[in-house]
Amino acid sequence: MTDVPVGGDNYNELIGLELVEVSADRVTARLEVTPKLHQPYGIMHGGVYCSAVETVASVGGATWFSGRGVVVGVSNHTNFLRATREGVLTVVATPVHRGRTQQLWGVKITDEQDRLVASGEVRLANITDAAQIGG
Repeated sequence: MTDVPVGGDNYNELIGLELVEVSADRVTARLEVTPKLHQPYGIMHGGVYCSAVETVASVGGATWFSGRGVVVGVSNHTNFLRATREGVLTVVATPVHRGRTQQLWGVKITDEQDRLVASGEVRLANITDAAQIGG
């Protein structure tokens, strides 16, 4: 699929985010809404939407930038549009802009009735020297 590190035994596995399609132009994932992901009012926690948005955008950006370096998220703006209590969500990321030093990806999260549940944008920095991260 890709040499981008997205494997198991990590945060994606913890929240149940499953990558379905990965390319430099589109990333699709599925996410089952379960009680363990609910906030106190019995609906999906907004942080899960933010995590899904960040992940699919980052995977897409890293796939596109692969071989030149790595990408890191520098901005995540996620809007929560519809509460969900159960079901399977589809998360789709597509590029809005891909430049030399940064990328912008748009993400849509829909429910099983194809209703928009959340949408977001993630800005990624293209890093050619991974040793600079966290230095």
